[in-house]
Amino acid sequence: MQNEQSLKEELQHRHYLLLSELQNMARELPGKFQQRLPYDLLSALASALLDGTAFEIVKGLEEVQHLEEKSLFTQRQKMINDHRSQRHEMSKKHKELLMENQNKPHNLPLVEAQVERELETMERRCEEEMKRRDAKIILELDQKLMDQQSMLEKAGVPGFFVTNNRQDVRLQMYLLEFITRLASKER
Repeated sequence: MQNEQSLKEELQHRHYLLLSELQNMARELPGKFQQRLPYDLLSALASALLDGTAFEIVKGLEEVQHLEEKSLFTQRQKMINDHRSQRHEMSKKHKELLMENQNKPHNLPLVEAQVERELETMERRCEEEMKRRDAKIILELDQKLMDQQSMLEKAGVPGFFVTNNRQDVRLQMYLLEFITRLASKER
């Protein structure tokens, strides 16, 4: 009985400390976001953080996101390097072609026009490929965001739900930052 009471008091004290920290962090935010973090939400978040599960979930999501971002960055860099290599090869081919036709004045304008067309075509293709790659990366990151929101919502972390509303997403990012900051203090 005594042990149960002291455990309850300890949890209440911890809840109070977490809530106090969350309120202090919320005060650092721009006014429009402070208004969207009422006492009830911060109190519910403090309660959700008591057992440490939310800290572990956020840490896991952060690690997965870093790996995903690194992978996407590596894929993008590979494409940039491939394009650089293709440009280099084409440049060598064009130099050889121009050298071969240096002594053929009647042919030179045609070869120069061909070189220019090939160069423009390649640049357009590389630009389009990069745009498609970037669009795919954005879609993958958006999907990752929704997966994270869904996981946090299912775990019962207050303030999290699936949305693509910029204001809601920004508020959730602030909440994640709060959780991360509190997790580093918990250690």
